[in-house]
Amino acid sequence: MSISMPTTCLHASNRFARARAGLSFLILGLLAASLAVASPAMDPQMSYISDSVAVTGAVENPLTLSVTDLERFPPQQIGEVEMICDTGVNIGKKENLRGVLLRDILEQAKLKALTPRDFRKMAVIAKATDGYVAVFSWGEIFDSEVGDHVIVYFRKDGAPLGVEEGQIALISTTDKRTGPRHVRWLNAIEVRQLVK
Repeated sequence: MSISMPTTCLHASNRFARARAGLSFLILGLLAASLAVASPAMDPQMSYISDSVAVTGAVENPLTLSVTDLERFPPQQIGEVEMICDTGVNIGKKENLRGVLLRDILEQAKLKALTPRDFRKMAVIAKATDGYVAVFSWGEIFDSEVGDHVIVYFRKDGAPLGVEEGQIALISTTDKRTGPRHVRWLNAIEVRQLVK
């Protein structure tokens, strides 16, 4: 014996099921929208920020330096630097930067070579989290005035650097074109002997 429901009950239960499904979709939609509003879109530059710089390669004392560690080095102040890109176009300026000499960091790491002449064959490679690199010769850093102006900086106007540069950056302030050796989001300094 089969029991059949009156058609009005079937229609009512179908309407109830459809209403419940619609309400579920509405709740899910509102939840998704509220999550999108609650968590703002992440700035892509945020993923590049580094909180330390590692000094590796041909060094006796590999280092990992945070901003706090860098603040223990003799400070360097940069009043104003014109930013000139590799094409020669002036793209603005950097002002009121505080940092340390790259040379002071390398002296603490103690470069190592088999003979004193091997130092002249070395390169210092500054690397960023986004893959950007800038290269300096040993002679530039240790045997010319350029070394007096290659700064690893971490403060601007007395405050930590913004997202656009990360917590740590590097610049060679006396280059004619300062842009190519301006490394934002600095996270590594590698010392390498280029030739035997």
